[in-house]
Amino acid sequence: MNTCQDDIFQPEETEIPKVGEAKINNPIKFGRFVDENDAILVNISRKSIEENGKKKNGKAKKPQEHIYFEAAGPRDKVYYDTSKTKCAIVTCGGLCPGLNDVIRAIVMTAYHEYKVPSVLGIQYGLAGFIPEEGYDVVDLTTEYVTPINEFGGTILGSSRGPQDPEAIVDALERLNVSILFMIGGDGTMRAASKVVDEISKRSLSISVIGLPKTIDNDINFASPSFGFDTAVEEATKAIRCANAEAMGAPWGIGLVKVMGRSAGYIAAQSALSYQDVNFVLVPESDFDLHGEKGFLAVLEKRIRSRGHAVIVVAEGAGQRLLDNSKITDKSGNVGLSDIAGLLKKEIHDHFAKQDIEPTLKFIDPSYIIRSVPANANDRIYCSFLGINAVHAGMSGRTGMVVSRWNGRYVHIPMGLVTKGKKRINTCSNYWRAVLESTGQPGSMKNDD
Repeated sequence: MNTCQDDIFQPEETEIPKVGEAKINNPIKFGRFVDENDAILVNISRKSIEENGKKKNGKAKKPQEHIYFEAAGPRDKVYYDTSKTKCAIVTCGGLCPGLNDVIRAIVMTAYHEYKVPSVLGIQYGLAGFIPEEGYDVVDLTTEYVTPINEFGGTILGSSRGPQDPEAIVDALERLNVSILFMIGGDGTMRAASKVVDEISKRSLSISVIGLPKTIDNDINFASPSFGFDTAVEEATKAIRCANAEAMGAPWGIGLVKVMGRSAGYIAAQSALSYQDVNFVLVPESDFDLHGEKGFLAVLEKRIRSRGHAVIVVAEGAGQRLLDNSKITDKSGNVGLSDIAGLLKKEIHDHFAKQDIEPTLKFIDPSYIIRSVPANANDRIYCSFLGINAVHAGMSGRTGMVVSRWNGRYVHIPMGLVTKGKKRINTCSNYWRAVLESTGQPGSMKNDD
């Protein structure tokens, strides 16, 4: 998968800010504490390390030193007096499998490990901080959160859209919150960074810990993001049904649309999981509809040779083929045009010209995929993220997210996470495996 691991940045960019020096003995009674010098190497590729030292814009660069992320986990000293520490949790953006698991892990760790007196739940995203919205704050007790991992969605509700950082920090002060856990995507992490800046401006001792959430798996340095494994599992069920429909009729075509606004990881991973997919259309790989090398010609060739075809398309694929409305939601995301609708029309029109009537079955499992409970793997992942988020907050760290990198849980500054989106590298072995699995051409562009 394509990530930012080849980007050039400096060692100081991985440093995690703190609200103050941790001087209080950690109250945890068992397990080991993480040494402050423990770290995880960022660049796992020797080639990428060497290339970082090559010339750029004609100027020779000094070879870059190894860069590390802080290891996550409990420290022997904490910043906050845990018996007097109040925490708060907010979930933002679209739904994703595992949100309730993360909430539950944070609450259980805060109460059972650190004996905090209170964990508050902020309802309906950042809007829950704004008094005019009128949303109540939820008291997240262990009894309240015990069963929530059995359900999809988030018990706190969610919303999109920016809120004034000053108003958010005002609310944190009124509620006497010491640690805020923000669960959301890159937009949420950018908002979190602004909240951190406002807290710093006021010289307050409030930690902000992010937990990166995106069902599309497109957040930098989150490999993968939680809920992705569940999304692939659910998408695969829809693809299996599409394949059965396609094989059960002459000129049968199964078309499945999955989430993937700017990154096609769900589509690609699902095709690798269920290897009866014949075409994977993703935002990262452009294609033509018409012409000798275009998608419709390749699709026809496939059906004439095998009798049926299964197509998986990410929602953000082929957008240049459509009229984009340019309408944005409250988070600033541009509304996507209906690629599946276009494909259905063009496929029928293409075969109608040859007096062929295909049997096309369309399945869109998008909202089912994002709203189901997490599977076993994601539940475990979410638990570790929530646990390590509490450890990070109690140690006084702020302006960071908890993620998994090179198989270890780490602390990553929000600035690196929000640098850009992770996308599939179509020159990678990962994408090559997708092409080998489907048998589709490396390009469906007429000018390639």
